[in-house]
Amino acid sequence: MINEENDGIRLLAALNNAEWCDAVCRAHGLESSLGEGVWISPRRTPPYYPDAVTLSTETSEETVLTWIDTDAPGSSVKDSFAVLDLAPDGFEVLFDAQWIHRPAAAPAPAPSPLLDWTRVDSAAELEAWEAAWDGEESTGLFRPALLTSGIAFLAGRDPDGRIRAGAVANRTGEVVGLSNVFTADGTPDDAAWSGSLASIAGLWPGLAVVGYESGDDLGTAVRHGFRPVGPLRVWLRTG
Repeated sequence: MINEENDGIRLLAALNNAEWCDAVCRAHGLESSLGEGVWISPRRTPPYYPDAVTLSTETSEETVLTWIDTDAPGSSVKDSFAVLDLAPDGFEVLFDAQWIHRPAAAPAPAPSPLLDWTRVDSAAELEAWEAAWDGEESTGLFRPALLTSGIAFLAGRDPDGRIRAGAVANRTGEVVGLSNVFTADGTPDDAAWSGSLASIAGLWPGLAVVGYESGDDLGTAVRHGFRPVGPLRVWLRTG
């Protein structure tokens, strides 16, 4: 029973992530689409975003590769169920991770009193948020078209108004995806997770939260009420 439940959650998480990728691509003027068991962008996507996200364990390598641009190195595939073998087609594993799920009934954590959490609501704030997330300066990866009712860029500010932590939340159906969680200038990682989860509970109360993490970030997510529900793999074409 638990495996069936986890499979359903993984599908919801993959769909949520595909819709987030779709929003980012469309904000850059790229036409992407949801096909049979896969989301794809036929043109190269912005940095950090895949050209395809699989949405079924039955999606084949051929189905994925038919729809994306593999003429040059750099294309990538998010194998949502870690079942594809793309090595014969010139891909290497970029990283492995775990889908994570925080139940709707989980209590919202108390945010750190050191940060004041708000939702980014202007192009100027979004530029400042991206600069804090990137650690250097905004490159225009996240565009103002993403400031919609279903997507929230969350910013944790210190008493001087500087962004010290943040995350992105996107709602699809009965789940909220949490991604791009970050801290800056020595702010503890836990402050970003507790603050963003408290913000999500205020924006969309009573909904489960999903996402994916690996390494130390996975451990931090577990400390904040998430549990791993299954593997995913990201492939990058290098030759």
